[in-house]
Amino acid sequence: MLPPEKEVIIAEKAPKALGPYSVGIRIGHLVYTAGQLGIDRNTGELVPGGLQAETRQALLNLQNILEASGSSLQNVVKTTVFLRDMGDFTAMNAIYGEFFTDKYPARSAVQVAALPKAAAIEIEAVAVVSMPHGD
Repeated sequence: MLPPEKEVIIAEKAPKALGPYSVGIRIGHLVYTAGQLGIDRNTGELVPGGLQAETRQALLNLQNILEASGSSLQNVVKTTVFLRDMGDFTAMNAIYGEFFTDKYPARSAVQVAALPKAAAIEIEAVAVVSMPHGD
């Protein structure tokens, strides 16, 4: 039996990749996103307003990638949150809780030395994708 084919996700409503990687990959019943910064897709720059604004935009970017893949935030099973400062955890969590309100995904949150574009936060996700019956 051949493994499922990788499908590169093209998300017109999300920022383009900052390097040689895909914003999302769908394989079988799963979609894996690249980490998303709080980048405005129209400007290519971080949204103004600090950590909370960046968190909201990063989650909106994830939502757009997941929807382009045939999934949604409600189907997320795991997220990883990368914070420039773990002292921002509570503020991040407040915004995160606006997007995930029930049957929360598993999550890891770590502090990192630096993020691209001097961002305050980066978030990646793994989600389930509904497949047509018979697959």
